[in-house]
Amino acid sequence: MDTLKVIKGYFKVDEAQDVELKRKTWRQWLLVGISVVALLAITIGVVVHSRKNNSHGSTLSSTPNLTPAASLKTVCSVTHFPASCMSSISNIPSSNTTDPEVLFRLSLKVVVDELASISTLPKKLSEETDDESIKSALGVCGELLDNAMDSLNETVSAMDVRDGKNILNPTKIDDLKTWLSAALTYHETCFDALDELRSNNNMTTTENYANSTISRNLKSAMRNSTEFTSNSLAIVAKVLSTLSDFGIPIHRRRLLGSKPFFPRWVCPRVRKLLSAENVTPNVTVAADGSGDVKTVNEAVAKVPSKSNTMFVIYVKAGTYVENVVMDKSKWNVMIYGDGKSKTIISGSKNYADGTKTYETATFGVQGKGFIMKDIGIINTAGPEKHQAVAFRSGSDHSVYYRCSFDGYQDTLYPHSNRQFYRDCDVTGTVDFIFGNAAVVFQNCDIMPRQPFSKQFNTITAQGKTDDNQNTGISIQRCRISAKGKVTAETYLGRPWKKYSTTVVMQSEIGPIVNPAGWVRWDVGVEPKKILYGEYRNFGRGSGLSQRVKWAAYKPVMSDAEAARFTVAAFIQGNKWLPASGVPNQLT
Repeated sequence: MDTLKVIKGYFKVDEAQDVELKRKTWRQWLLVGISVVALLAITIGVVVHSRKNNSHGSTLSSTPNLTPAASLKTVCSVTHFPASCMSSISNIPSSNTTDPEVLFRLSLKVVVDELASISTLPKKLSEETDDESIKSALGVCGELLDNAMDSLNETVSAMDVRDGKNILNPTKIDDLKTWLSAALTYHETCFDALDELRSNNNMTTTENYANSTISRNLKSAMRNSTEFTSNSLAIVAKVLSTLSDFGIPIHRRRLLGSKPFFPRWVCPRVRKLLSAENVTPNVTVAADGSGDVKTVNEAVAKVPSKSNTMFVIYVKAGTYVENVVMDKSKWNVMIYGDGKSKTIISGSKNYADGTKTYETATFGVQGKGFIMKDIGIINTAGPEKHQAVAFRSGSDHSVYYRCSFDGYQDTLYPHSNRQFYRDCDVTGTVDFIFGNAAVVFQNCDIMPRQPFSKQFNTITAQGKTDDNQNTGISIQRCRISAKGKVTAETYLGRPWKKYSTTVVMQSEIGPIVNPAGWVRWDVGVEPKKILYGEYRNFGRGSGLSQRVKWAAYKPVMSDAEAARFTVAAFIQGNKWLPASGVPNQLT
């Protein structure tokens, strides 16, 4: 087993959450299933009774066997934290209802109010210390809490039904699950940044005490918002999603004269943009001065805030040594170059030199609707510097076409939301594709390289912490082969978090991959809650006879199981990818 002592404490499941989740037994989940069925039956009764009364010109005044208290208890029973679900929602005066949708809306209010109450805490704690490492971690947390609030606001806005459609249509349900999954991921990434402080061996005893106290205080303050977010996600995934599948119109208002729904990211200029040979850019970047600006950051500064119109940046051939951050206000940006080996953006930030992993990215993007084409992103820190991200993305509905991502440990960080990578190259060593996005890689070259001394290679480290999150890594029709001479053991992945989800299907797996295929995170601990699977792979490394024997691993997935991880099903690519023009196979 690898001895990556320098990152002990990083990539670990939060201990308090781990204990809480272990309390869930098969018996409790059986009760959850019964509760959902009961709620479904009750809701059907409400709808039928309502329609019957309305047909006689009357209104629904009461329904036998259904009280607000019973409805709230049933809804909250599907969550990981039923006590906090019930207590937080029942304190709101308008919770005297039997409508699951209303209860969900109230659960969102609870999260928003809680996040607002702690939004300034990272900054306040930062003012209590002079330690730059602690300040850096708190800065990451402050940004992530802000992102979590944005995801919640997006979720609340999506509950508006002015588009004339049932709030429970499948597309909206998936949006809700995506944004709430992202909000949970932002919480977890904050915890990861705080945990990295524990592995800093250069701190004095006094500094360690200070960072331990500050970390503990912030984690404690974030406990409620984490639980409340998980509760809202569970209600969507287990209650509203079930009602949607059965086509039950629990939202009974009829809207007249509303216009057909049309997603904002499907606009005329976006269509076939990636397939176009000639695109007129808004800004041209050229290091030799032949463009509008000389650096990528100068071009990013010209991007308008929250624009629904695509803004195009062209980066001419050359190597641009700079760290680029495209924040959450930069919507609908396309950046393209002259080829992944010709237009290069290069950086060298790394964990070993004191930068938090989240902030080591050579290029980081957050705003929705991002498109990248024909560009190479590199982190040149090298294997001895450990965590060093080349590219990090939290952009929803983002597309990466004919790009390359080159580094060693933690090369590519699909952090959150829905992402699609097509015809890309990814090179690295330890956990070099990691994160908690819903991401599909299609027709990509995935190339492990020789790692640092005593390390082994793991291609993926997926970070799903809640079983209701709709996240995971899908590697489809790709090629996995060595970059150069590689003598280190190489595995398809290891479970970073408790519900780690990764599928490799219809791909060519070279001999570089160890016959066991996958490796445990902790020695002697079998991952029991993960979802790892393989489907119709081929190549010298695809043999299944010596694969791991974990109960949660599926060496031979069925057609139906694999179909869940296709572009159309997993990231709903049939709804938005055709508008981008990027080649894709939906199934």
